[in-house]
Amino acid sequence: MTDKTKPGTVYLIGAGPGDPGLITVKGKRLLETCDVVIFDNLVPDELVAVLPPHIEKHYVGKKAGKACCSQEEINQLMLLHAERGKNVARLKGSDPLIFGRGGEEAKYLHEHDIPFEIIPGVTSGIAVPAYAGIPCTDRNLASFVLFVTGHKAREKEKGTVPWDWVARAKGGTIVIYMGVNEIGKIVAKLLDGGMEPKTPVAILERGTLPTQKTHIGTLSNLPGMVEKENVRPPALFVIGEVVSLQPWLAWFKDKPLLGRRLMVTRAVEQAQELYESLRRLGAEVQPYPTIGTREIQDLKAWEIFKNIRRNEKWLLFTSETGVTYFMKQFFEKIGDIRKLGEFKIGVIGEGSEKYLARYGLMADFVPAKATALDFGRELREYLDLTRASLVRIRGTLAGDDIERALNDAGAEVIPMTLYETYYPKWPEGFRERLFEYPPDGIIFSSGSTVKGLYENLNEEEIIKLTQNADIFSIGPATSKALQKNGMGVALEANPHNIPALIEQMITYYERKGGPK
Repeated sequence: MTDKTKPGTVYLIGAGPGDPGLITVKGKRLLETCDVVIFDNLVPDELVAVLPPHIEKHYVGKKAGKACCSQEEINQLMLLHAERGKNVARLKGSDPLIFGRGGEEAKYLHEHDIPFEIIPGVTSGIAVPAYAGIPCTDRNLASFVLFVTGHKAREKEKGTVPWDWVARAKGGTIVIYMGVNEIGKIVAKLLDGGMEPKTPVAILERGTLPTQKTHIGTLSNLPGMVEKENVRPPALFVIGEVVSLQPWLAWFKDKPLLGRRLMVTRAVEQAQELYESLRRLGAEVQPYPTIGTREIQDLKAWEIFKNIRRNEKWLLFTSETGVTYFMKQFFEKIGDIRKLGEFKIGVIGEGSEKYLARYGLMADFVPAKATALDFGRELREYLDLTRASLVRIRGTLAGDDIERALNDAGAEVIPMTLYETYYPKWPEGFRERLFEYPPDGIIFSSGSTVKGLYENLNEEEIIKLTQNADIFSIGPATSKALQKNGMGVALEANPHNIPALIEQMITYYERKGGPK
């Protein structure tokens, strides 16, 4: 670090235990405004996937079950970026200081004169039992809770938890983190220490995610349950009488997509509401965008826009993204919303209509079918185009079918290209996690999302990913692209929009049966 470079700040942020909605407001704000994010294996995918492309993303979790970076390498990575004056989000699963190495990292930063802040996270020991309907304490059953780790530090030959003392602590709750591989030895020590064999226990897998699993039993049969249910990390163990309340307090159930793992390929700029809708319905969302958009300027088109002479003026939107970028640039370049009063508006689909409504605008024309060809054909029937000027808002990958059809009918068509579509590369570590927990269904929202999948995975990987997954398509063009690449379509939305697709997916899975 040179004398002229002021070091950046490192934020040690707890991401929560799985549900991306459990990160704190402060943690999310800092994450979205940092220059670099360094994230662990148990961090929710969505928190990283939705970050803007300019934020550097470094995965320091596990690959093929083994740590890809040593703690020293992680420390040096934080130091490297902070010394360059960048603000770093060190994003850690759950809470950074509860059985994590956040304290060690903070000490390292202090020793190297790097400013840091610790942003606590919702720890899994509280959140995971709560999502399973198990309180850590209860006025009648448990007046204290013990958080203990079942994992031995690598440099220690044996753990330091006084299990004989824990076994004698009556009237409370024991929550064991990271104990899957040691649970047999732990239970033996608790029983030897005098804990009642019939003490209620719960095994909680993938807690706070819609695919979470809860197994209830007693202390004596706990090791057998782990083996029978093939329990694997991340898993939490709760021991105590509070487990008996689970049948009355269980709330995370009875949702139509509960237990379904759904991969979303849509651009994150458009996918936020889709993520939220799927989560509300009980699905575990896998945010793997295969396309993205970036704003561009079309100065020539804006100059023409300001000087349109024909009496009949129209704005044509064929995507939600077009609405977003047009309105942003309109306010920057013109500003006076009354200027839009000179224009009528045509849109394809309910999604674009909904985005218009955010600005207090209503569409004057929506085709009966949400396709570009129908848009152009029906607009020709609706208007006398010989007197019309139509500003077509588009992206770089859009076809020119609409422009040609309208030009042929005598219209003045002004293409205004306001965004480019690109194929983003998934952050490091995402590919491994995708195949560790493969999707039950994959949602494709355009032909471009199909093509973008091939930019991240090879043919063999795509076959492996899709062979047991239900393929969901937004419409005919998308279905055609999927079928061209050898993927069978389980469901095509009709009408061709996201709300309809979600409703029809619910019906599809109700008929299919399975996880809930």
